[in-house]
Amino acid sequence: MHRKRAVRHPIETALTWATVAASTAKGVMFSVSALFFTTVAGLRPATVGVGLTVAGAGAVVTAFAAGRLCDRFGPRRVLLLAATAQGGGVAAYCLTRDTVTFVLAACVAVGAESVQRTAHVALLARAFTGPGRVGVRARLRVVDNVSIAVGSGLAAVALAVGSRSAYVVAVLSAAVLLLVALVPLRALPACSGVGGDRPEGAGRSPLGDRRYLTATALHALVSMQFLLLTVGMPLWVTGHTAAPDVTVALLLLLNTVLVTCFQVRATRLVDDVPSAGRAVFRGTVMLLAACLCYAAAGYPRGAGLAVALLVAAVVAHSFGEIVSETGGWELAFAWADPADSGAYQGVSQAGVAIGRAVAPVVVTSTAVGLGLPGWILLGSVFLAAGAGTRALSAAPPAPVPAD
Repeated sequence: MHRKRAVRHPIETALTWATVAASTAKGVMFSVSALFFTTVAGLRPATVGVGLTVAGAGAVVTAFAAGRLCDRFGPRRVLLLAATAQGGGVAAYCLTRDTVTFVLAACVAVGAESVQRTAHVALLARAFTGPGRVGVRARLRVVDNVSIAVGSGLAAVALAVGSRSAYVVAVLSAAVLLLVALVPLRALPACSGVGGDRPEGAGRSPLGDRRYLTATALHALVSMQFLLLTVGMPLWVTGHTAAPDVTVALLLLLNTVLVTCFQVRATRLVDDVPSAGRAVFRGTVMLLAACLCYAAAGYPRGAGLAVALLVAAVVAHSFGEIVSETGGWELAFAWADPADSGAYQGVSQAGVAIGRAVAPVVVTSTAVGLGLPGWILLGSVFLAAGAGTRALSAAPPAPVPAD
């Protein structure tokens, strides 16, 4: 007998192909942007850092505003507009010759990407219900990771050539890929949850929902772990351990493989609010263990033991990331008012943007700057956020005040 193949929801199919294109572009930019800005555009590293910080601060605002736009005009329209703006912003990098132009282009590109993240989640919140929406988000995250890896591989060609023209072609290719993502997005079905329609009834503002704001703040603390992997870990490995520098690339690859293999499976751990809270706490326990392993890797003189400890750290870090994210997604969906799902997801994504914006300073000033005490402090922050989330999810819901 032939087993029937599961039929994917058309919205998931469209988002999957859009993610393939956009995340491949993201992988290209991750790899070549720093060198492009300094060697082709002629900007100083400090200028690049300040410009991207300004753009990141703007992304917090656009993530929040995007939620309101999704409630008013529908996530599909917002996605299409944001994808167009991001492609144009990335293409504008090729015209950058001074600080002002760079900052403007960065604000458009980074801000539009932030809008897309909110619109993606708002679309999932409307189109799917129950555990299914967390499963869809997990599958899209796997596609995102794999596509970023593919984009990084493509960018290796430009890095190997190393010429000005090669970098320009790489950036323009990323811009084209971002615009290619418009094709599947335009194919999103005009059904409930995709257009401008909303559930009937007046929703409550997320800014007055203390439980949701608390959960968002706690998740923002946990979300700093992303920059721990991409900023803190490379600085620690290259500057404070006996491991060879190439270990950084191998550890990032290990994280990609683990997330790809286990993110979808982790959704089995979560089926309601209490289980989501427990998952977040378990994830932060693993993040604490990862911090301790990272710290320990700075003590051995031998490269072999240092690498072994770093591998253990990244394994714990990856599973902590996988499990805590799964729980956080469920809480962001379950505690949102369906009548204002876009606004709620805008608040959630703004929280993540804040966490990622402050993470470089927090990570470098604690773990990298202080060594063992800093690693313990950072891991304790993760654990406290996880414990707070578990307690919040176990508490009975507060009564909704009557109008």
